[in-house]
Amino acid sequence: MRIAVIGLGYVGLPLATALAEHFDVTGFDVNAQRVEELKSGVDATGEVAAKVLRDTPLTLTAQAADIKGADVFIVTVPTPVDDQNRPDLSLVIAACQTAGKAIKQDSIVVFESTVYPGVTENICGPQIAKVSGLTQGRDFFLGYSPERINPGDRTHTLDKITKVVAGENPEVTAKLVHIYGTVTSAGVHVAPNIRTAEAAKVIENAQRDINIAFINEVAQIFQKLGISVADVLDAARTKWNFLDFRPGLVGGHCIGVDPFYLAHCALDAGHDPQVILSGRRINDVMGTFVAECIARELGQNSGAKDILVLGLTFKENVPDLRNSKVADVVNGLSLYGHRVTVHDPSADAREAQALYRIALAPRIPEGQKFDCVVGAVAHDDYRALKAGDLAALLKPDGLLADVKGMWRGLELPAGVRRWDL
Repeated sequence: MRIAVIGLGYVGLPLATALAEHFDVTGFDVNAQRVEELKSGVDATGEVAAKVLRDTPLTLTAQAADIKGADVFIVTVPTPVDDQNRPDLSLVIAACQTAGKAIKQDSIVVFESTVYPGVTENICGPQIAKVSGLTQGRDFFLGYSPERINPGDRTHTLDKITKVVAGENPEVTAKLVHIYGTVTSAGVHVAPNIRTAEAAKVIENAQRDINIAFINEVAQIFQKLGISVADVLDAARTKWNFLDFRPGLVGGHCIGVDPFYLAHCALDAGHDPQVILSGRRINDVMGTFVAECIARELGQNSGAKDILVLGLTFKENVPDLRNSKVADVVNGLSLYGHRVTVHDPSADAREAQALYRIALAPRIPEGQKFDCVVGAVAHDDYRALKAGDLAALLKPDGLLADVKGMWRGLELPAGVRRWDL
């Protein structure tokens, strides 16, 4: 069985390397530089180790002709939103056109990209049919298996998570069960149809977004009441059924995006998705809220302050800068007139400049003192900092703003103030 994986990012590359241990797999990406880096054993996402890339039988290509005639095509391209927070399916549609030019009689096209119910059959299928000249459901077939990759997570890896699959007929579904069953020890769940599988994916991250939004809102309330939300959560989680979510900046390409796909679908169906969009509004303004809190602690009428922000990626120990809400903190502090230096050991400086016009410091400045140090992302490098390391970065009466609570257990020396989210 020949399998082509279209898109070699955080999702596609781990999947392609895993499948290549069992099938004849070609991984295709339109980014030729990305493909060349992978061929040399370098994965900028950090998801696949250099040794795995060197040893894998996976064929890597940036030439669409190399995937022509595959039996199964698996699409793993991103599905972002536009500047109005509406679903942007342009990359999926482009992948459909690529697949449409490459499929043969009886090929299966499977989508892993997050979409709302109906996209695979009502948008992707017709696109493939138009380009290929073949008939959906007779000459080629569709499937859906939502991705569940959690960037940077070394526990819930592809080989240890349950895969949901659905095909447009029982024969396609059986093939997908076989394919995905070879790469995971956790088993395969068969959804009754493609729309159900699409819906399951889109609510997974929306549910998490809403739960974090509740904790973020109570964090805002407790800031005004002068109560530590961390202490409140310590007490509350002693109850057996309390859901253990933490406040913070909700960015990235999944949790900060997928709820808009569900909301779009709901509005099309004539339903006002109040809870979903309310959660999104709360989480979207948390960066601005954090900047306001830090500016207030520093004192807005005492002149510009020198601030060091540690971390810019959307989560710890990953290089992914997409939809990072730390950028909102940086921009907010700059708007208050402060001088902000940003450091991140995982992020690419060129990408930070391109996405946010933020110049990353190549290292944590030595010998420079700051009025405030902001712990924005809990990278291991930052968690390892001791109280003395942090105090050495601060001026007398300096402020340590611990957004992630990673230094909560440190006993800070006299003369260092602390603010926690």
